[in-house]
Amino acid sequence: MTVTIEVEDESWRELLGLEDLALRAAAAALAGAGKALGEGEVALLFTSDSAVAELNAEWRGKAGATNVLSFPSAPDMPVPAGERRPLGDIVLAHGVIAREAREQGKTLHAHTSHLIVHGVLHLLGYDHEDEQEALDMERLETGILKGLGIPDPYERD
Repeated sequence: MTVTIEVEDESWRELLGLEDLALRAAAAALAGAGKALGEGEVALLFTSDSAVAELNAEWRGKAGATNVLSFPSAPDMPVPAGERRPLGDIVLAHGVIAREAREQGKTLHAHTSHLIVHGVLHLLGYDHEDEQEALDMERLETGILKGLGIPDPYERD
């Protein structure tokens, strides 16, 4: 798998080892979903709340920033010979994620890893539109994160 990383908002630099974290989380998600590590290409954009709010409004018709947006590539997208098939793009909002981490008593590292895993699973077709899909996706995420040494993000008190 090829992972392209762009850091657009310098606030993300507070998270030391961001590139390594991103690569590990994306690879773990792909492996956890039963995909070969050589499959696909993922682009990760680490940006600001305002940039995510613009994308959220334009592509989802929703106001305000959200923590992560996933944009899967069209399955019938033509790919030049020898090129990897793009799985899609994942966009992460620093302010929302940092605030959620603080409010939920999580580290920025753990919460960001979780949202990268979550985003990659969306690129692979996983969703949480109904209760069963949500439970299945949460179970998969929890197992992947456990392999990364990250506690269950859905653990209820």
